[in-house]
Amino acid sequence: MASGPLVGIRVVEFAGLGPGPFAGMFLSDLGAEVIEIAREGTPPPPAFRGESRGRKRICLNLKSADAVETCLKLIEKADLVFEGNRPGVMERLGLGPEVVMARNPAVVYGRMTGWGQYGPLSDAAGHDLNYLAITGLLHAIGPAERPVPPLNLGADYGGGAMFLVVGMLAALIHARTTGKGQVVDTAMTDCASYLGSLFHHFQAAGVWDDRREVNLLDGGAHFYGNYECADGRFVAIGSIEPQFYQLLLEKTGAADRLRHKQMDKAHWPEMRAVFRDLFLTKTRDEWCALMEGTDVCFAPVLSLSEAREHPHQVERQVFVESGGVLQVAPAPRFSETPGAIQWPPSDRTWTADDILAGWSTPRP
Repeated sequence: MASGPLVGIRVVEFAGLGPGPFAGMFLSDLGAEVIEIAREGTPPPPAFRGESRGRKRICLNLKSADAVETCLKLIEKADLVFEGNRPGVMERLGLGPEVVMARNPAVVYGRMTGWGQYGPLSDAAGHDLNYLAITGLLHAIGPAERPVPPLNLGADYGGGAMFLVVGMLAALIHARTTGKGQVVDTAMTDCASYLGSLFHHFQAAGVWDDRREVNLLDGGAHFYGNYECADGRFVAIGSIEPQFYQLLLEKTGAADRLRHKQMDKAHWPEMRAVFRDLFLTKTRDEWCALMEGTDVCFAPVLSLSEAREHPHQVERQVFVESGGVLQVAPAPRFSETPGAIQWPPSDRTWTADDILAGWSTPRP
């Protein structure tokens, strides 16, 4: 039984990679009925692919006119449809926005690409790292010597999947009010830039140097960064506010060694060196015993496996078992309509007739 604020919302997802399946998982976890249309012959997802959970999967040969018509019959009864192909692919298949919205004028058509539906780079291949590179944000991440790939969270999942979902739900509210759907062009370069707006604003205000590891939030500040401990593990310190910084000085015993003011950027490198030496005097767990849960703004840097066992994560049930596999639980949390994993990745393949039969009945 579906649970969540999107119960009753019908979604058609054209199968893709990375942020596309994540968006489908997110909508399903919030209660939507998500129909994934995969290419004919696509193998079922393995149990560990949590982003494939909670879907009803149909396999079609989209080069067939009958299959395209099947898609359009499903879309006629859908609220949202989304795809993550390069510009022009869906039009060539006969499933572009004009055709789709002629059959269902109220549908919201989500499009997710790296570069957007137009622009000099719109037809080029790329990945998260490339999209993040042209936003200026990749340049700002990492040690002074070189930028580093920050996993594929900034552009793919933050700028892609999350903005796609927010955009489609905003357009759905408009469609419910006016009866008119629209296209949501989710370009990872646009959206990652929007995510990084704070740093563009900082630079415009003259308080952000366009170099790495010299600024407040990029590891340049001695009170905001990661420090290695005696056992080779790390802790994260974020003591920005003056009262938190004073507590950091007390807990580390650094007050008598740091004579300069907290925000004296000219002396940050030498103050960072003091903290580097101090944190090497205890193990990570010893620092946890001294600082965790205080207003220092402290946390141990955990591995992925350690994160699943941390008491805070355990009490909040951030990780749950589904289909015999430990997965991340749905978020955020709703007081009246909690989301839920509808079912684990399944090897079942549905037919369009199965779905249309269900969609002929009144919505919940």
